[in-house]
Amino acid sequence: MQRLVYALVFLFAVEVTAAVRLPGFFGDHMVLQREIPIPIWGWAAPGEEVTVELGANSVTGRAGLDGKWRVKMPAMKAGGPHVLSVAAGNQIEIKDVLIGEVWLCSGQSNMEWMVARSANPGKESVAAEHPRIRHLKVNRKTSGHPLDDLSAAWQVCSPATVANFTAAGYFMARELQRELGVPIGLLNSSWGGTRIEPWTAVVGFEQVSDLADILAQVRRTMPGDATYQAALEKHVAATEAWAMAAKAALASGEPVQLNPEFPVAHRPLTKHTDPSALYNAMIHPLVGYGMRGAIWYQGESNHSEGMLYHEKKKALVNGWRKLWGLGDFPFYYVQIAPFRYGNEDPKILARFWEAQATSLEIPNTGMAVISDIGNINDIHPGNKQDVGRRLALLALKNDYGRSDLVASGPMFESMAVEGSTLRVRFANGDGLRSRDGKSLTHFELIGEQAEFVPATAKIDGSSVILSAPGINQPVAMRFAWHKLAEPNLENGAGLPTSAFRAGEIPEYDFLALKVPGSEDLELVYELDLKKLSSKFKYTGDRSAELKGEVDRIAYFIELQKSGEPIQYAYAAMDPFTQDLTKIGLPTEANKGHFQIGVDNLEIISNAEGLKKGSGLSGNIEIWPNNYASQNAGKIPGASDSLYDIGDQPLPPLNGYGCLQVHHTAARQTVFAVNNWKAGKYADVGIGNSGGSQRDWTFSKSAQTYESAKLRVLVRLK
Repeated sequence: MQRLVYALVFLFAVEVTAAVRLPGFFGDHMVLQREIPIPIWGWAAPGEEVTVELGANSVTGRAGLDGKWRVKMPAMKAGGPHVLSVAAGNQIEIKDVLIGEVWLCSGQSNMEWMVARSANPGKESVAAEHPRIRHLKVNRKTSGHPLDDLSAAWQVCSPATVANFTAAGYFMARELQRELGVPIGLLNSSWGGTRIEPWTAVVGFEQVSDLADILAQVRRTMPGDATYQAALEKHVAATEAWAMAAKAALASGEPVQLNPEFPVAHRPLTKHTDPSALYNAMIHPLVGYGMRGAIWYQGESNHSEGMLYHEKKKALVNGWRKLWGLGDFPFYYVQIAPFRYGNEDPKILARFWEAQATSLEIPNTGMAVISDIGNINDIHPGNKQDVGRRLALLALKNDYGRSDLVASGPMFESMAVEGSTLRVRFANGDGLRSRDGKSLTHFELIGEQAEFVPATAKIDGSSVILSAPGINQPVAMRFAWHKLAEPNLENGAGLPTSAFRAGEIPEYDFLALKVPGSEDLELVYELDLKKLSSKFKYTGDRSAELKGEVDRIAYFIELQKSGEPIQYAYAAMDPFTQDLTKIGLPTEANKGHFQIGVDNLEIISNAEGLKKGSGLSGNIEIWPNNYASQNAGKIPGASDSLYDIGDQPLPPLNGYGCLQVHHTAARQTVFAVNNWKAGKYADVGIGNSGGSQRDWTFSKSAQTYESAKLRVLVRLK
């Protein structure tokens, strides 16, 4: 008992004499936000009085029982240098403190990208005599729970230091300082290759119902969560029981069982890909630091998510704003540039641009469009100078009173049908022009031809008039709807237009519209591919009523993603059977099983990259079995390592299953329907899959379509 008393006295003595300290990123050369109360905080002994002085101002606070203290200094005008002094039992002095404008710079590699790796690095470094621009780089770190502190040093901008600054942030700061004449501070907390979820606070996920699954994942790792508490109690009990058994086994010389594993679902999320892991370590310690707003350059790692990214952006922004306590502070972001992204569907990036533009619905946000200054062969475009300038324009116009400036390119406002043309009106459209003096590019129309076709675009004031040969009844349009689109439409301020689409696309019978002679075909089966299962039912089945010799067998598949036009494929061939019960989805009951070449294959489709024509050589794979990638059928050009135009059926008979038509010479899958027993996780696709297997095996792609239909047809003699 006496030892315990001595220990408590010693600990108390340590606490009451604990040195006052500040966060590890408060240091010489720092910049504090002007014209708002200035928060200063840190740690001291519990109950200890702390005096903070800055310029002519002095404020006293007191540490709480947890040793934390926080004060707010009166708002100050831009200027300095000042000394920040903090005194309690000891005294800290931070020198060369400036008062000015502070911006948080966050995101992935294009924000982390340094001046040294941007365009004209040597010239930029030599010219970087801007000692009132200051930069702080947060070290890469993750945490499964919010951290209170981080260590980072402020750097004064000079030819010797600027090379390591965030390029996008630095070039924005340079523009702001030229216009405002005040110090600029950059808090650079970025990490290349990261997704948006790790930067998002838990409170952000809580505000977006579409992200409930991510919220649940994070909550399971939080000590205050009921499921975490229950799992931990169970784990502790199991560990205690194991410890007793282990002691007994040790004493008796018996083998010891392995100790219980900590529940996987409740382990801290500490990978840099985990939700909130970067927020916890690299943003949370900064929360509350006075600043004007944030800039964000990220999205490459989330670019395949479409409109879901908008939901995640809402979580990020609203979470930061709620925790910072600065109201709806400005949040400006960069729309990612055109890029190849391998063999990926070129419309995926367009849908992501649409999601980024939709995030302008979040109050007090702005987007810098850079489709004209990217590099389709480099995901890190070197021209960060214009990126920074466009971010600065948004801030100058919206936050610094420069209402005379134009800060964004033409933005879609409305669309109207005028006879055989479409009129597209733009906001920010004063001085509409072609950047290169050539005809406007990347406009498309859709009308009675039921497919998007390139449109002729003519400027008429702040509108663009669209027309296209063969389209007399236009219904919708789209602009820059391709991952490589670098359109040339801009306004008089030289700022480009973001990708967008407008209008409603009606339902078309593509079979009748696009397949000559389709009126001679008889429908055998019709199947809703959104209702696949092990007990699927055809919405139409005429296999028993049709009589006569089969002259042609044809398949017509239609797939549509949300907001996208229908993608279709027609494949017709000489008959490989006269039994109509075997030409639909193969089952154990109908005994449909074919791996055979087919003649006179005809392919008609609007799928990009899929080769079309007639009189082609083809082969089909139709079976209910499991199958392997080995080219058992010796199909020319087939791979033994990839699931593609030639595979090997395996037991069991009632297995994975596939219905596939292939263009042999082109080594292409025309269409595939596999694993229908998996329902919404079936494999459905047109053309070669952009995934790991060319014939869509394991793709689980059926879930990505809003509608999906298959028709099986024959021509009878």
